[in-house]
Amino acid sequence: MGQLFTKLMSIFGNKEHKVIIVGLDNAGKTTILYQFLMNEVVHTAPTIGSNVEEIVLRNTHFLMWDIGGQETIRSTWNNYYSNTEFVILVIDSTDRERLPETREELYKMLAHEDLKNAAVLIFANKQDVKDSMSASEISASLALSAIKDRAWHIQGCCALTGEG
Repeated sequence: MGQLFTKLMSIFGNKEHKVIIVGLDNAGKTTILYQFLMNEVVHTAPTIGSNVEEIVLRNTHFLMWDIGGQETIRSTWNNYYSNTEFVILVIDSTDRERLPETREELYKMLAHEDLKNAAVLIFANKQDVKDSMSASEISASLALSAIKDRAWHIQGCCALTGEG
């Protein structure tokens, strides 16, 4: 995961960049945030509201907003969109039943004016769990190939180990 930020740093220089981390509840958003920050697993409770951390890599500052994913909180996500350059969508790769709900939330976000220039990174988390969906299976289910107006990438990962 750290290699991603090293690549972004080489592209974007030394100013601050706003990143929001979103996804349905229990996807692993907070675990991924703290894996980026401390390169270790932090035991978390469900996020009510948001967590914010600054990650600095070679003079590049990323302000990372981890936003709760419970259904009642998702309606507030748009309050965080202003000035966002990167969206990280975290998906629980074992949660097949809620993939249509994730797709709906993704396309709602992509339609928002404040995110029209934001690049999207989709983490297909929990790849270490038996019978998890592959990144390509999730990509097809989310119809990611239909996204033509912005840069996006899907990556399988395991938040607990930092792989991917």
